[in-house]
Amino acid sequence: MRDDSWMTLRGNIEQRIGSDHYLFRDATGTMTVDIDHKRWYGLTVTPKDTVELQGKIDKDWNSVELDVKQITKVK
Repeated sequence: MRDDSWMTLRGNIEQRIGSDHYLFRDATGTMTVDIDHKRWYGLTVTPKDTVELQGKIDKDWNSVELDVKQITKVK
C-alpha cells in the first residue's frame, strides 16, 4: 500500500501500546493503529469485540500504521 492510501480493516484491537497507539489483529496478522481520542466518541471496546477501522496508511522509514478516522463496533 502507498502512503496515504485509504483502507478499511475488520478485526480486533488487542491492546493499547501507547497514548493513541493500539495493536490491531485481523486474519492477515497484526498492525499498529493510531486512534486519536476524539475518534472514539464514547465507544467502549474490548479485545473480544470486532471493530471496523477506516483510515489512511501512514508509512515511515521502517514502520507502517493506520491513522484511524472512524471506528465502528461490529455486532
